[in-house]
Formats: sequence, C-alpha cells, structure tokens
Amino acid sequence: MTTKAPELLLPAGNLAKMRAAYDFGADAVYAGQPRYSLRARNNEFKLDELRQGIDEAHARGKLFFVASNILPHNAKLKTYMADMEPVIAMKPDALIMADPGLIMMVREKWPEVPIHLSVQANTTNLMGVKFWQKMGLTRVILSRELSLDEIAEIRQACPDMELEVFVHGALCIAYSGRCLLSGYFNHRDPNQGTCTNACRWDYKMHDTRDDDAGDVQRIQFDFGQAMDEANRNFAACGGAERHPLADRTYLIEEGSRPGELMPIIEDEHGTYIMNSKDLRAIEQVEKLVKIGVDSLKIEGRTKSVYYVSRTAQAYRKAIDDAAAGRPFDLSLLADLDGLANRGYTPGFLERHQTQDYQNYLTGHSQAKKSQYVGEVLEIAADGRALVDVKNRFAVGDRIEIVHRAGNRTLTITALHKDDGSPLDVAAGNGIRVWMDLGGPADGALIVRLFD
Repeated sequence: MTTKAPELLLPAGNLAKMRAAYDFGADAVYAGQPRYSLRARNNEFKLDELRQGIDEAHARGKLFFVASNILPHNAKLKTYMADMEPVIAMKPDALIMADPGLIMMVREKWPEVPIHLSVQANTTNLMGVKFWQKMGLTRVILSRELSLDEIAEIRQACPDMELEVFVHGALCIAYSGRCLLSGYFNHRDPNQGTCTNACRWDYKMHDTRDDDAGDVQRIQFDFGQAMDEANRNFAACGGAERHPLADRTYLIEEGSRPGELMPIIEDEHGTYIMNSKDLRAIEQVEKLVKIGVDSLKIEGRTKSVYYVSRTAQAYRKAIDDAAAGRPFDLSLLADLDGLANRGYTPGFLERHQTQDYQNYLTGHSQAKKSQYVGEVLEIAADGRALVDVKNRFAVGDRIEIVHRAGNRTLTITALHKDDGSPLDVAAGNGIRVWMDLGGPADGALIVRLFD
C-alpha cells in the first residue's frame, strides 16, 4: 500500500544550494530577501537572484517559497509594500510570513498570493491553525515544540489545512525563533534577521565572589575540579538537596572574545546559554507520513552545499520508503552523522526514548564515520575529475561519491596536480587535485570514510 508522500522542503541560501537541493530530491526550497526574512546575513538572494531562482524552479517543475517572516518595527512597515511589489510579480509559489500586520497588508493587496504561516508565529494548537485558515492562509508551519501526538490531533481537527513540520537542523534555545541572546551580547536582534547564533559559541566558565559592595569579582579556579568535588558532595547527601553550585553567579568568556566576561546564573534547571543539540527526526519520518503532514522542512539557509545535498538525499529516501511501506534504512543515520553537528535529538517530537533505543541508534551511527572532503568542479575528456579539496585526504583512503544519480564507494589509487605530477596527499582546503572517480561524477561531493 502506498501512502501520499509529503513535500520535502530544503533551505536555499544561494542559487548553488537551491540547485543542489533539487538535484538531490527536494520538491521545494525556501529563500528570503535579506531585509524582510530572518537571514539578513549570509543571504545572496537579492531581486535578480530571486527572479532567477523562481524561474529555474518552475522550469524544473519545482516550488520556490519566499520567506518574508520578519517581525518588523515601524520603520520597515513604510517600505514593505513597495519592496514586495517586484517580488510578487515574480510569482513565487508562496510567501512565508509571521507578522499579522504584514499578513493583513499582503492579503488586502494581493489576495491571490498563497501565504504560509512561519514557525516564528509559534502555532502550537488546533484553534490557532483554524484561526489562520479563516484568515485565508494556505499552510501553517507548526511550532517545533509539538509532539507527534499533538501534530496528529491538529491534523485530525484541521483536515483541509496544509501542515508543515521541521525535521532537521538547528534548534533555538528559546521558544522557536524568539531568542534574545544575540541582541543582548552584540546588539544584533535575532527577530530582525541578524542572529549571530550566540547560543552556539565556545564559552569558558570563570568563578566569582562578591566584594564588599555586592559586585561580582572574577577569581581563578578549575571549574572541572570544582564540579567533580561538588558532585561528590551532592552524591554523599543522597542527591535530595539542591546542587551546591546552583546558586552561584559565574562569568562566561566566549572563545573569540578573550577578556570579555559576561555574568551567568544557574538555577535548579541548569544554565540557559548552552547550545541545544541539533534536530534530527529522520527516524520519525514514517510516523509523520502516516499522520498526513503535508511538508517536511529542513533548516539551514547558511549551511554548505554538502549539508543541503546530504540532507535532501537522506530525507528523500526516508520519505519515499515510508510512503511505499518499506522499512526505515538505518544507514541514513550514519549519513547524517557525517555532517557537522552538535549531537542529535528528535526534539519535542518524541517525549521519551528508552536508553536501549538511544544506544541502538548511537551504535549504528558510529559504524560509519565520515567527513566531507571535496567537491567536483569539472570532468576532463579522459573522465578524470578536478576536485576542490575541503579537508585532507590521501591515496589509500576509502571515499564515498555522493551524486544525484546514486552514491558509490571506492579507494583512492592516485592523485595528480594540475601539471600531471603525482601527489600522495591532498593536504586541505584551497588545493585542487585530479582523480579518477570511476563513474558519473559531475557535480559530485566527496566524503572520506573512516573505519
């Protein structure tokens, strides 16, 4: 029995990433104007790029959504409608929006344009979905804070509304999209599109003590040693009392800003500026397909072409297998482990996972460790590939060729420089080498496999 497959929606930070997303299985992509989406930085989609992207998508029979999901202050209201006029003329397949005022303005002037409610609007219940449906929106991107059961309940109560769910990417450490850390630390407001991902910086801890005036003063100490000692004391009292270090004020120091110390306080639940694990819900795809979710979304407009390609390929297979009733392919877990990540979690989708299940997943993922090491730039007449090296690899290494026509593995037998001279090691980023990849390799990505 075949079930309807949901749309696979990938991020597009630029045209190259858009093309990679489509090549590796995406049905749709989303991109945004720097001024009105939540990616003002590292965003190459100016008007010309948006026009080209939409035209290319439609020529391929694909969908292209434009994110316009900022929560604007008054100054941006004055320019919004005029700036949107040329975008609407390009005929994107939908706008992704969050602000009720902007939604009202667009609905009044362009009622024919489909609008998807952004996750930034934090829709967490079925009545919220029904409200936005009455307002004429065609899709709601549900909050990341919902469980599978809650999503299923919304699906049952709102059968005629498109529902979209995030399945992979970074998780906010505040309620989805509402983090204030970046604005607090360096005056770049996440809710205006300029998030610097302050929650994911490299922090070091420093102890403090109060001076006579009640101000905190830094003192030198070994935090790990102090924590070990505190844990021993905590265990000795049976763990029933409050943690001895819980009421202290600490100073944190970010790795690239030595000497800039910021206060942090821990309560009984822990501290709040440590980054979340990344969302990976590929093993929940089957349940989401059975629930009837319309679109599965991957986060990461600032991520690499490799990230877009690998996630598109993995989730495409997971969706197709689930729709066809085939069992989940466990090797997809290992494929995604090869991406840069901060550890994975299914987020709020699965409230409880047993320790055995977690160990099972971890054990399988660790069986295939990998690293992205290169991208094919061109193919010579003799079939050899010119590879732009991203990370070190060498003759004798086992590699995987990630290609839209299918992946394959091989062992490197030879590398050559541009002048034809042999090379034993491609030392790292900035080097280009020629190599035989034993088959179709145009636009391929090279992944080194570790035993």
